[in-house]
This record gives sequence, structure tokens and C-alpha cells, in this order.
Amino acid sequence: MKQELLIPFRDAVVQITTPYNREGTGFYLKQYGLIVTNEHVVRENRRVTVEGHGFTKTLTSVLYLDQKYDLAFLHAPAALNVSTLPIKSNALPKAGQEVIAIGHPFGMNFTFKQGHITQQDLQDNISIYLFHNATLHPSNSGGPLIDVWGNVIGVNTFVIKDGKHIGLALPTYVLEEIIGAFLKGNGDKAVRCHGCEHIIFEQHVKGKHCPTCGAYLLPIAAIEEYEPYGVAKTIEEIIARNGYEVELARCGLNNWEIQRGSAKAVLNYHEDSGLIMGDAYLCILPKTNPESIYQYLLRENMALEGLTLSINPSGQDIILSLLVYDRDLNIETGASLFKRLFDNADYYDNILVEQYGASWKEINN
Repeated sequence: MKQELLIPFRDAVVQITTPYNREGTGFYLKQYGLIVTNEHVVRENRRVTVEGHGFTKTLTSVLYLDQKYDLAFLHAPAALNVSTLPIKSNALPKAGQEVIAIGHPFGMNFTFKQGHITQQDLQDNISIYLFHNATLHPSNSGGPLIDVWGNVIGVNTFVIKDGKHIGLALPTYVLEEIIGAFLKGNGDKAVRCHGCEHIIFEQHVKGKHCPTCGAYLLPIAAIEEYEPYGVAKTIEEIIARNGYEVELARCGLNNWEIQRGSAKAVLNYHEDSGLIMGDAYLCILPKTNPESIYQYLLRENMALEGLTLSINPSGQDIILSLLVYDRDLNIETGASLFKRLFDNADYYDNILVEQYGASWKEINN
């Protein structure tokens, strides 16, 4: 496949994160004004964060949830201004046809894996799906499956069957049928009832039951917002006190990311050990003659209090780290400690690049 065919997908494929340790991929369909992803990626959330090439991390609303087809639609941020992705929906691909799965596995920035359409499996009542062997990871969920001509032919999901990784993709003819039905609501949010399987718009829901069949139905507006507790709540109060938007900082349960200038700080709380770890990923070591940087890092570590400069095991990233136990954490001391981490990360990033020849680390936006 020609690499230039993937350029529109780089702009239109987005990363999705929630507070519940769920990450996934979505893709923007400009012709419908929607971001498409899997239902299991955004389940139990009214709002999620999205980010991608050309725009920074932002909050957006969940508009449609469909557990039957593992499909969800999100509001497309205004900053997402890209060309329309071509969709092929008038013919299903045949077994052996080459396909490409695009996504953001494990937080990586835009990857694609090639494979082929395999023989359809008519068991388990999932015969409408496209089966393929392009490598999928859980964070690929919701990303597009495309053909060698650059057309979207399906929405990827992820299953494990008989101990093997088998990719499933909802065909675009089904996707477009569901989008068409959803758009009839003129912007109203909707969910598919698991009882009668009708798409139910929120304006017709009274309480938490389907107006058509009476089955239990949880409209998006009734989903409870995520609320941290304990140490996680303290950490979020510290993040807010330092002037950062907490909802944008969340990237999973007990995990947060803070962008400070050119550096990114990742905060993790391990409940079992009680350890709070803050790692600010700075610049990248120069490929030649890094000795002067080694000497500088050692000198700075002698003077730093509560922070440590190091190089990650791969030998490329320079990291500024903070370690603190939850029993020693309170809002006042934590705010000061975290501020030192964030401020020094940006400071050292600039020094190491401008004076010691390190390379800037690419920011994923």
C-alpha cells in the first residue's frame, strides 16, 4: 500500500482515554460529524478524552452507545478539521484480500498492521463481521480497517477465540445503516435497547426503562460521572491546585499525564505498595558523544532534593523522577512536590537540548 494513502488517516484517527483504565482508537467521519469507536471503549462514560495529530487532548461527549454491535459515536471537536475519509460500503471484501488495521496500541502514536480477510466463521451468531488476521491489540479497538486503496471497510474490535488473536471488524454497510438511524434524532443522544434492540433517543426515555419494551435502559445522561476517592482524590486536588485540568490529565485508573512545556509527566499510584511515582519524560540522548550529558546529570543529582534524573533502560529517554509514599502525601506538600517536578521537567528539557545537544521528544498531537 502506498504510504501517501495513509496521510488522511493520520489526521483522522484519534486516541481515546477514560478514567477506567480503558484506552482505544476512534476515527473521524467528517461527512457525519462523528467520531466512531467501540462501545466497550467508552462504556459507563458521558465524556471521554480524545487527542490526535494536529490537535491537543480535549474532552468530548458520548452521543450513542450500542452494545449489540459494540459501536459508539462521539461528538467531534471543532479542532478536528481534516478531510473526509473514503468509505466503501457497496461490496464486501473477499477472503484473501489485503487489509490494514490502524490504531494507537498501548499509547503508541499511529500504527498500522497489514493482514488479509480470512474465511468467515458462521458460528456464534457473528457472521456479519469481517474476519481478518491483521494484528490487533486491545487499544486498537474502534479503529478503522481499510483496504489497499485507502477505503474504510470496517470498524475493528478485538476478541480472543480458541487461544488465538482474531480480528473482527463491523462492515461499513452496517455502520452507515446505524449512523443513518442515529441522525434521524437530529442531534439527540441515543442508546440501543438490549431488549427490543431499537435505537432509543433520550427525549423519549422516562426514568431508566425502554419506552418500547420496558427493559432496563440507562440513557447516557443518567450515567454517573467518575468520582475519585482516597489518595486518587488527593492527587487530583494537587493537580488542580497546580493549575491543570483534572479531566484532561486522567489516562486511566490511578494514572495521570501532565504536559508542561515540551515535557510530559506521567503520574502513577500503586495502591498495593502505597507508592506514587512521577516520571517526566524529557528529551532524547544524542546519538554520538553523550558523555557530557552523563556528567551533567550526575552533577545535578547531587544537588537535586526529592527528584532524580536518569536514563530509561532503552538508553534513549532522559527522565526526571519523583517518588513519594501515600502516607506522606497531603495537599500542601504534594502541591509543592508536584510543582517542582513539572517546572524542573520543562527547565531541564530546554537545558539538555539547547546546551548539550539532546533531541526534542515528539509530542503526540
